Amino acid sequence: MKSSQIREFSVDEAKIRLAELEEEAFNLRFQHASSQLASPIQLRHVRRDIARTKTILREQERGLAPRGGEKNG
Repeated sequence: MKSSQIREFSVDEAKIRLAELEEEAFNLRFQHASSQLASPIQLRHVRRDIARTKTILREQERGLAPRGGEKNG
């Protein structure tokens, strides 16, 4: 997921998406530990999406970024 897509979410939507991503990461870690994960790269993608989402939420908290689809300009 790209940062621009995450920035289009409202704060509440981004928090919901973050919870979904964390649950997905949890499931992927279990699959990886039991050698059932077909592509370990999936885990990396999910972790990075979590980091992007947390970063954007933090920016919005501090007022450094537009909220929920607002455009600067």
